[in-house]
Amino acid sequence: MRLIADEKAHAFSVGFEMISRFDAATRQGLADDDTLLNLYNLCEQLGIQDKLLHLDSNITITTGFDTGLRAPTAGTLGLVLSSNQDQPVTLASVTPSSNQKPLIIDRMQPSALIIGTLDSTRELIAVDNLDDAVMLAQCLINDNVTILTSLDSLLFNGMVKHFAEAYPVTIFTTLDQKDKVCKPFKGENVKAIVTSDRNVLEHLEYGNLSYSDILTLDDTTILDLQAEIWGEPEPLANNPNKPTPYPIDAFTGLLKHVVSAVAHYTQAPTAIAGQCVLGALAHMGQRFVDAPMGHGHMPTSLILITEGESGSGKSQAMGLTHFKIREYEKQLYADYLIELSSWENDKASLKGKELADFLDSNPKPQNPKTMFKEATIEPILDKFIDGSISNASWTTDEAAQFFNGHTMKGDTAGNALSSLTTLYSDGEVSRLRSQKSAYATPHTDAYNVRMTLLLQGQRVILEPALADPVMNGQGFLARALIACPEDLRGQRVWNDEQRNNDSPYDNPYLIEYWARCQSLLDPLPANLPSDSIGAPKRIKMQWADKQTQQAFDDFRQLIEDRQAHGQPLEYLKAYASRMAENASRIASLMAFFDGRNTITTDDIKRAFMLVEYSTAERLRYLDATPTGEQNDSEKLSSWLVDKARGKKPPILNKSFVSQNAPNAIRGKKLNGLLDDLESMGHIRLENDGRRRLVCINPKLMSA
Repeated sequence: MRLIADEKAHAFSVGFEMISRFDAATRQGLADDDTLLNLYNLCEQLGIQDKLLHLDSNITITTGFDTGLRAPTAGTLGLVLSSNQDQPVTLASVTPSSNQKPLIIDRMQPSALIIGTLDSTRELIAVDNLDDAVMLAQCLINDNVTILTSLDSLLFNGMVKHFAEAYPVTIFTTLDQKDKVCKPFKGENVKAIVTSDRNVLEHLEYGNLSYSDILTLDDTTILDLQAEIWGEPEPLANNPNKPTPYPIDAFTGLLKHVVSAVAHYTQAPTAIAGQCVLGALAHMGQRFVDAPMGHGHMPTSLILITEGESGSGKSQAMGLTHFKIREYEKQLYADYLIELSSWENDKASLKGKELADFLDSNPKPQNPKTMFKEATIEPILDKFIDGSISNASWTTDEAAQFFNGHTMKGDTAGNALSSLTTLYSDGEVSRLRSQKSAYATPHTDAYNVRMTLLLQGQRVILEPALADPVMNGQGFLARALIACPEDLRGQRVWNDEQRNNDSPYDNPYLIEYWARCQSLLDPLPANLPSDSIGAPKRIKMQWADKQTQQAFDDFRQLIEDRQAHGQPLEYLKAYASRMAENASRIASLMAFFDGRNTITTDDIKRAFMLVEYSTAERLRYLDATPTGEQNDSEKLSSWLVDKARGKKPPILNKSFVSQNAPNAIRGKKLNGLLDDLESMGHIRLENDGRRRLVCINPKLMSA
């Protein structure tokens, strides 16, 4: 569209040149038009008299079809309409004391009559008619606001969107008009002040309220329309309150039925049942088998740490999974008491050389106890060294006995943990005592011994332990399989007659499991390793074939890759490095329970399911990222928000993001992170011609 003034054509890209040829308006001729007179006074007060001009000639508008239309603008008041850069771009002709609509010379130019100054420190309020604009300006002249005036309601939406590209814009509406008025501006940098019955101007004029009073009324709502088309961005950090689903399919055959049955009868979380089954397998299996690792073998002992509040079913679950182990221990202890009594009686009548010969050929019977609930670490280690036991487990539903015991307090904790980690990894114990003490002994070392830990306790006990720098630094926790399942209290059923009549001791799967445990605890001589009596000689479990070993190595490599910079296990390297070891131990125990000496590919896959579960629990339980450290998604989201701050709307060119994002999250990783942020509602990726844009959720900008 081109404009001609007094038959002379002017390109409106130089609209200022046309506007500057008119003189400023005067009061004469405005006295009978209250709106224009008040506008004149406002402009004079604000020092913006150049907004009002006296048009002394007609202006011809020529459309694209070269048909000239001479507008009768001579003798009218010209209102200067400006762009969002505060540059004059067109004129509106207003006839004083007339009901005629203002004539806008170029309706294609987004523009407004700006009453006030245009800068980011002032609130820009958009109005769709001159009368309301002037009245609002008069009311709010001292409230640090600027009025944007559209002289034609049909152009109002375009005006608001145009100025919203540069500044936040406020619009007013009432509740009954809210949807109609606000809908065009969803996603724009626009704020809507919604009042119930009276609009803002009516409140100002008749309600004797200030603008700030209106904003605080109970029935006033302030809507951020830019955020209206965005949902709430989802949190990017791990949620420590959402337990990881327990992989029941990691068990198969009889063991899967046992885990389900234990969870059913105790109404405990499946994870508690699963951890207890693993603890039972390790207690039995560590005596007979070793697990393959690299070019050698290692113990099949496990360290299992399970969170469960008081009354969550920990004791009951352990009672069912360790039922035969406890019976076996009771029988051994009963036999020991008989043997000890006989030994004491035989010794009582002997003296001198006869007593010495008797003691030399008949050493005092040793307590055969191998499953400990209430103990301290040192006496158990001593039992390994003096040869009274070669396999043991600390199996308790009161983890405080372990974590809050005397040994774990003070200066002795580091030495005790070091001993336990060596015992777990190598099956060795070394303990040197002063030869002058009451506990002096020439024995200092034990080899080829095993110990499993099944520790279950309340969060108040486990949380400080899992955060303890000594336990982490010594590598004890890095070797543990951790479970922190959902607390089912409040969801259990105790008054169901059928459930109450269903006894676990009649369950065919549990009966079969207990029979299998009995045979593993007290196997026939033909099933024992060749020299298992005395110094234990354990079966070295083997991979079933090359494919199985390759499957194990592939899983191990995946874990290694996830420890790289910027990967999920970057801050959990010590723990991650033990994942493959634990998987081999679990697979070996599963094969042992089935009566096999070889590990299959299926065993490995299922074992890694349990290891991955434990890793996920460890990550969510304490968030392995260092305190204050963000994960990569959080880092990218924060960087995008920072770079888009001040942009209206908050949009960045993707090429800029690719070239300038932090080095650690650039390259191939970046596209994946952007996809993650889009799926979590932090950004939207859009096309603008040949450009690819990253649009940031406005709700993040005020966070």
